[in-house]
Amino acid sequence: MEEEGNVLGWAARDTSGVLSPFIFPKRGMKCDEVTLKVLYCGICHSDLSTIKNEWGNARYPIVPGHEIVGIITEVGHAARKFKIGDKVGVGCLAGACFSCGSCRLGDENYCSKLVSIFNGSHPDGSQTFGGFSETMVIHEHFAVRIPETLPLDRVAPLMCAGITVYAPMRRHGLDQPGLHLGVLGLGGLGHLAVKFAKSLGTKVTVIGWPDMEKDAIEGLGADSFIVSGDEGQMKAARGSMDGILITSSGALSLRPLLALLKVQGKLVLLGVPSSPPELPTFDLVSGGKSISGSMCGGLKETQEMIDFAAEHSITPQVEIIGMNDVNSAMHRLEKGDVRFRFVIDVANTIRATGARA
Repeated sequence: MEEEGNVLGWAARDTSGVLSPFIFPKRGMKCDEVTLKVLYCGICHSDLSTIKNEWGNARYPIVPGHEIVGIITEVGHAARKFKIGDKVGVGCLAGACFSCGSCRLGDENYCSKLVSIFNGSHPDGSQTFGGFSETMVIHEHFAVRIPETLPLDRVAPLMCAGITVYAPMRRHGLDQPGLHLGVLGLGGLGHLAVKFAKSLGTKVTVIGWPDMEKDAIEGLGADSFIVSGDEGQMKAARGSMDGILITSSGALSLRPLLALLKVQGKLVLLGVPSSPPELPTFDLVSGGKSISGSMCGGLKETQEMIDFAAEHSITPQVEIIGMNDVNSAMHRLEKGDVRFRFVIDVANTIRATGARA
């Protein structure tokens, strides 16, 4: 057992992205903060991109993880939101300024002084470490309450994948019964987009590769499926969709997707394409169409999303792994070999590996 005041996590030290045990000092808890024992943590593709420095912003050592479920073990004397024993979720955010226009609107995720839950810095300069660790200290504002009806081992991916698809549906008016929503891709984000959209009453068409069709239609209840490279199917669906959520971060061609939209339809990017796509301006102008981006969500809408998920029994399809399996899971994720999200059983496995930092 490590000495009191230290935390055991798993960290990447270089661009190989290989994770191994890492001891770091527990951050001192302020009066408006809480400490939580991490129970489960999902693995998002952005964890993989960060530890491999694909975006050029890595600050090693990196303890990733931003789809976190835990139980409150300590409460600061000025914290009022939670009590010891409460089950909470923590997502991408660890801090914000609370005073800018975005924060005042509840859009902390767009604050210019946003503090990322990992690979970032607190205002005092200390590094942030994520949910691949046994405990965390977090400002109470950046945790949400987990309803009792949701199974804890399947909640974690909602804290990133769930809110990332839910928020743009609400914000862009794509949540109304009878609308037709397209979902490009059927990974961690895409499969949750289908589940939320169907619960909101929209017609859903998944756009993807042929091997996704059975999961989309039979497994998730999508109304229809289009093979993205099939010119006949794409042509037949032209002008039929009110919006499309782009959940894939691969190479992207916008023109055929814009053709699927109705007049004034909306194309929403939820990830960063591997290469900048060409912008077909005539297609945008002539159809009054729009392209926008969306990143996770604010805390108010994240709580709303979790409560909606509980009401409609929406949970992701997950594969539970132990901490010792995290590197093989990252390798499988890189190959797309997961249906549809890995979740680490942190509490039961982080100290059961026998590994030392």
